[in-house]
Amino acid sequence: MPAMKSYVPKEFTIRALRDCPVEKIKMENPDDAAHYWRQQVQQHPYFNPSAECVIVLLVNTRRRLIGHHLVSIGLLDSVHVHPREVFRAAIIGAASAVLLMHNHPSGDPTPSEADIKITRDLIRAGQLLKVEVLDHVIIGEITPDRPKAHVSLRELGYFYS
Repeated sequence: MPAMKSYVPKEFTIRALRDCPVEKIKMENPDDAAHYWRQQVQQHPYFNPSAECVIVLLVNTRRRLIGHHLVSIGLLDSVHVHPREVFRAAIIGAASAVLLMHNHPSGDPTPSEADIKITRDLIRAGQLLKVEVLDHVIIGEITPDRPKAHVSLRELGYFYS
């Protein structure tokens, strides 16, 4: 009979942005989220530009950024995302709403069918938890023909009331 592994409980800590070197940023549109991604997420040691990285931005009732949480680092063209992991930090941090974000290592921010499906699943999960999903922004690579290099699933009409 194999030996049982002992379980070590985890401690979750939230570090307020007021303790970090960033100002309280208002998330009013996808451009604000994309700017935050390029200034904070891409510069972080965990970020891997050759793999899909999913983060969730946590915001208060005034849409001011509380913080962000790395949900998952995937592969070149896929990533596993579960509602439990997306909303865990939102619940611990008492966020009013979340904004989902991930990158496409190919550089093309066009949403895949999987992106659309997981977004709709997370919207439903957020409704049950009373945590609004504001948007899902996909980050691509800036090129001369694509200076914006990000796509909002809300702006594309994939969100519903």
